[in-house]
Amino acid sequence: MASRGPQSLPSGTATFLFTDIEGSTNLVKSLGTERFEQVLGAHARILRDAIAAHDGYEVRTEGDAFFVVFRRPSDAVAAAADAQLAIARETFPHGAVLRVRMGMHTGEATPASADAGSDYVGLDVHRAARVAAAGHGGQILLSETTRSLVQDMVPAGTGLRDLGDHRLKDLTRSERIFQLDIEARPMEFPPLRTLDVPTNLPTQLTSFIGRDREIAEASRLLRDTRLLTLTGPGGTGKTRLSLQVAAESADAFPDGVFFVPLAPVFDPGLVASTIAQVLRVPITGANAPLEQLLELLKQSRMLLILDNFEQVVSAAPQVTELLRGVPGLKVIVSSRAKLRVSGEQEYPVQPLGLPDPNALPGIEAFSQYEAVRLFIERAVAAKPDFKVSNENAPAVAGICARLDGLPLAIELAAARVKVLPPAAMLARLEKGLGLLGGAARDLPARQQTLRGAIAWSHDLLEPGEKRLFERFGVFVGGAALEQIEAVCVPAEDLGADALDGVVSLVDQSLIRQVETGGEPRFFMLETIREFAVERLDASGDAAETRARHADAFTDLAEAASPHLMGSDERRWLDHLEREHANLRAALDWSISVDHAERAMRLVYALWRFWQRRGHLAEARERAGRVLALPHPHEHPLARARALEAAGGIVYWQGDMADARRFYQECADIMRVHGSKADLANALYNLAFPFIVAREKQRPTGIALLMEAQALWREIGDRAGLARALWALGTDAQQNGEYDAAQSYTDETVMLQRELGNPFDLGWALHLQGSVAMQTGRLASARESFEEAMVIFREAADVTGMMLILSDFSELARGEGDRRRAVTLLGAVGALRRSSGAGLQDIVDDVEGRMVARELSADDQPLLAAGHAMSLEDAVRYALASAPVTPGS
Repeated sequence: MASRGPQSLPSGTATFLFTDIEGSTNLVKSLGTERFEQVLGAHARILRDAIAAHDGYEVRTEGDAFFVVFRRPSDAVAAAADAQLAIARETFPHGAVLRVRMGMHTGEATPASADAGSDYVGLDVHRAARVAAAGHGGQILLSETTRSLVQDMVPAGTGLRDLGDHRLKDLTRSERIFQLDIEARPMEFPPLRTLDVPTNLPTQLTSFIGRDREIAEASRLLRDTRLLTLTGPGGTGKTRLSLQVAAESADAFPDGVFFVPLAPVFDPGLVASTIAQVLRVPITGANAPLEQLLELLKQSRMLLILDNFEQVVSAAPQVTELLRGVPGLKVIVSSRAKLRVSGEQEYPVQPLGLPDPNALPGIEAFSQYEAVRLFIERAVAAKPDFKVSNENAPAVAGICARLDGLPLAIELAAARVKVLPPAAMLARLEKGLGLLGGAARDLPARQQTLRGAIAWSHDLLEPGEKRLFERFGVFVGGAALEQIEAVCVPAEDLGADALDGVVSLVDQSLIRQVETGGEPRFFMLETIREFAVERLDASGDAAETRARHADAFTDLAEAASPHLMGSDERRWLDHLEREHANLRAALDWSISVDHAERAMRLVYALWRFWQRRGHLAEARERAGRVLALPHPHEHPLARARALEAAGGIVYWQGDMADARRFYQECADIMRVHGSKADLANALYNLAFPFIVAREKQRPTGIALLMEAQALWREIGDRAGLARALWALGTDAQQNGEYDAAQSYTDETVMLQRELGNPFDLGWALHLQGSVAMQTGRLASARESFEEAMVIFREAADVTGMMLILSDFSELARGEGDRRRAVTLLGAVGALRRSSGAGLQDIVDDVEGRMVARELSADDQPLLAAGHAMSLEDAVRYALASAPVTPGS
């Protein structure tokens, strides 16, 4: 009999049971993964049989750990007893011996979501987990609440033993623990794993959410080092993590675990006396406090948590002296900056795990993300009937993402759920940080608002560091050192060069560093960046800094532009993708201050990137705003190039009327102000709306192409001539002149191979394959399409890959593979919607493609399957000789 699934989890009062195998890591090492899995299967069968026999509900499993809930506490006790007896009787594979610890607590069962198939939140769940964690293999523990409910209903052959009051490692209130004794089973166990050493660790009024991996990693590091520094910006949860790691490690320190809050201390000379005060060590006489501490503690085995060390970081040598003089001492430091002393082990505290707001999992998986669980827990504390539902889950995910997974920020936001539902909260968060005021009054003032938490770190900076911090706020999505040096100058304002300043801010956790392509990249969490921008705006330095930012990224875009269709195109396209947020910011600011010339230069430099990476809808909106700026004729060449960009954008969207309008104005300007190369390019562009439009004006288009071709011959531009040949081949193909089309196409493919322009070669191969397909040479068509797909795939060219996917769809029809043809058509349709590209519709129309015209209602499942494919899945499917499963 299997345990019941999570589709009907109980609410109200329930009993939570947690179990896991003691020493499972050693079992894996001794048995090997494959054998351990066999043992684990037998263990799971035993537990599930016992759970089902007593009406239990399995909430989730993680490795060898089970979380189960029962409506009646007596059922939980009976299930645990039966499971322990069955484990003792079982002959496990490979001679394995299992020792399973179990613990339970009865309390309020609050589902994490409105969907019954979910998880639970609330202090009582964590209480049960901590009761279980206090035990040993073979032991069953009950909280006082559970014991009081079952004391007269325990199974025959069992009894309850009072183990006394214990402070659990969740740092909340102490708990009276009871043991369920089972006849014929061991009843004597080592002391419980609770906080029974001397300690002043502060009691926490809220549960500690998530961080299981971080706790495990930091605890492991603490075992192997004597000085562990947890670093991170304000609001990351360094203090709570340091307390939890200390609680988990308390057994190793018989002389105590002590928390030393240094937030009120600004004089480094007071650190030793503050430690002494916490330890209640009397400091008397003329000797320095540090010397007296060393003398009094030299035989101690103790753990100190030095919290908020950043403002007294110059006292770091005192910590080193303590560690040197007290061999049994270990120290956990929480700080936004490393101490930079010998023997230090840094552990950067990352934000909580987040779901992707654009690709949300189901409700069951959704509540497993740490940031979401924290939000739900705190929201339920503020509004007991709060639940996550399918309707509000996207807003909850958006809130957590908007706040970068910072625990403090999420807690502050969740507290507002009493008056703001998640959707309204998210809308307000988009407007700034002000929503997050009003934390608990008993928190330090610096933690009562998110702004206060960040300001606490900011106020400790040197003046030059503050200016660098504020100026860095203009970068959206981070920056490379080159851009930082260009934007955050002059160095005399900073008191140091940009690199030294950035290193200092990284050390102090206000800026983060990642490696991208072998180069360092620096960024701020968005919540911190908002604060930096506020400070920048208040400084009077904002306009000049933003102007430097716009200039730097205009320079970058213009440096990249010539390479976006060359042999190094992928690297430059990726570079622009990485800097896209900064490029948007530069363009938006240029528009906001009516800097038309720079805005037009940016649009021209970026349009091919926007087209190839599928940002056409955004590109059209931005180009339209730029062309509408006042005084449009003051910079004629810049305007002509912006018009070329706008024409290219709408051309790729399939809007031939606007393409003709933009290209015509561009050509008119180039006839007056441009070079011969400028004019040839403008005429070539203008020819296309006449050639490929549904209502063709072929003579006009051919005349424009011939004029462009003559100019390119005059100036010796072979790349231009190759493009003219391709255009003439396109015209011939669309008019059924296949011999001429083949001749033009073969010549342009040959020229493009010589010139080494992957983009134009990809398009020439598309044309070559299309002509081959239309003349019945399907094997040749496939060869051309496959080569073109490799080119576009290598460049991550979304619109190019979409074009070739359509080619493969029509090719599959010609080969008699209707299933593949319709499925690929569905994939193309999804890409068309996501990228904003509409040129494909015109290509399908003018080339007479038939797949879309032959669709029936029976084809909907195949279209849906194609629509569900990722771009990579669709490309692999097109290139495969047999269908592949989407996502495989």
